[in-house]
Amino acid sequence: MHNEIDESFQEYYDLFRELDPEVLQKKFLNALLKMQNGRRGSIWIKRGETYVCVEAAGIDSEDIVGVSLDAGAPSIVGWVIENGKMTVAKPGSDRRHNREMEAPFVVKSSLILCFPLQIDKQAFGAVQIIDTHPDGIHLNLDSSQLSPLQTLVEVCSISLWNAMCYSREQKKNRRLSSTLSRIKTENTIIGQSKAFHASMELVKSYADTDFNVLITGESGTGKELVAERLHKASARGDYPFLIQNCSAIPETLLESELFGYKKGAFTGATRDRAGLFEAADGGTVFLDEIGDMPMGTQAGLLRVLQKNEIKPLGSSRVQYINVKIIAATNKDLVGMVRENQFRQDLYYRLSILPVHLPPLRKRKEDIPLLARHFLNTECKKATIPEKKLSAEAKQHLVAYAWPGNIRELENLIRYLIATVPNEDIKADDLPEHILKTGSNGLTGHTDLMNSEAQTNGAQCLRDISAMTWPNLEKAYVIALMEKFNWNITWAAKASGINRSTFASRMRKLDINRGTGPS
Repeated sequence: MHNEIDESFQEYYDLFRELDPEVLQKKFLNALLKMQNGRRGSIWIKRGETYVCVEAAGIDSEDIVGVSLDAGAPSIVGWVIENGKMTVAKPGSDRRHNREMEAPFVVKSSLILCFPLQIDKQAFGAVQIIDTHPDGIHLNLDSSQLSPLQTLVEVCSISLWNAMCYSREQKKNRRLSSTLSRIKTENTIIGQSKAFHASMELVKSYADTDFNVLITGESGTGKELVAERLHKASARGDYPFLIQNCSAIPETLLESELFGYKKGAFTGATRDRAGLFEAADGGTVFLDEIGDMPMGTQAGLLRVLQKNEIKPLGSSRVQYINVKIIAATNKDLVGMVRENQFRQDLYYRLSILPVHLPPLRKRKEDIPLLARHFLNTECKKATIPEKKLSAEAKQHLVAYAWPGNIRELENLIRYLIATVPNEDIKADDLPEHILKTGSNGLTGHTDLMNSEAQTNGAQCLRDISAMTWPNLEKAYVIALMEKFNWNITWAAKASGINRSTFASRMRKLDINRGTGPS
């Protein structure tokens, strides 16, 4: 028997590394039954005012798992848990035995050996080893055998408790991860201003149709969120919603992304590839920055809108598709049509259902609402207590012009969460360019800058005449970036060109924060 116990000790040592309570319970119980030649066994855990069987082995075990006993009813496990002591009981004569629970069993218990499961001398459960032989001759109750068995139970109790705690933490983490994933994927559109509600009413009515939608508005106003809402609210909601940004991408690459290509269509085309329109069949394709789409690609898109067909690069055959197209732009497409920079026929096909998203500066009453939403969302992501804006800080936010619109506000909130240690965000915590904003949305430096520009105008003209065009462009971009504290959105806005185009020029000119004046 000593050899059996020594071997079982090794089994227990292996169990100590097990962190899955269900696996640990099963191995633990089977090892005890093996050591004592038991024919039946069970593990019970105290939960509130009940004792629940979480594991069972042997005859009729499938009828025991999940059974709960009321703490006030007689039971061997209840007595052991409440008294924190091992016991040996003969069910036929022991008043602690719960006869009702065992009544349906064909094979009855003849002898029960029950140990408490304890942590810090507090019992949280019990384990039973049961003999079903009519004479109860299988269990070895000699004290020389029970003592080391007791020690093993005590050690395994600690392992089981730790595994249960670990499992609870894992479940909490999974719930938290699920919540965070939902926060990240659930894009909320928030606003209470009249301009915002007017736009959302159009979006609501457009969702029931299958016509193409054109969303216009400045960069950062939430055009992609609106497109996603249109898709989810439509009959196509269960089908793909695929996005393609048409800005700053070579024409050939854009065509291959949209229409796909056949093997051998160009160097590097080693296999057939489905394009975005084919992949989204039945669903919606969102074409962002449609105003930057090259004229050649516009012709292919027009064919999709007119005939619902695509022709992959390198293919001689057309394919028929069924997609809804939502396009978005921050450019004046009407002006571009007038200047022959955008196809007129394509514009009218795209703008069957137009919706314009107002800039944040025209939604002043929505700024505190959006700020509070971003604070709540970002603090949950960071698993920190929610921060709050002071009244004075809100006033500065409302007064600011927000050239980057909602995206700029969201990024500011992230900055404040990272840099403000206190829960209350005060006006002094805001960046300088927002603090110096007046009610008209212009910085206090504007007059000074204009004055300096007039004073130094002639000198500037003389200086730039000696520069090459690339050097001049580089100097201009660096000056803008330094003026706006290296915020590309603001610098692009001031330059009058699209943000992605501005960023593309920065890359070509090899400009970064460490770049000095040329």
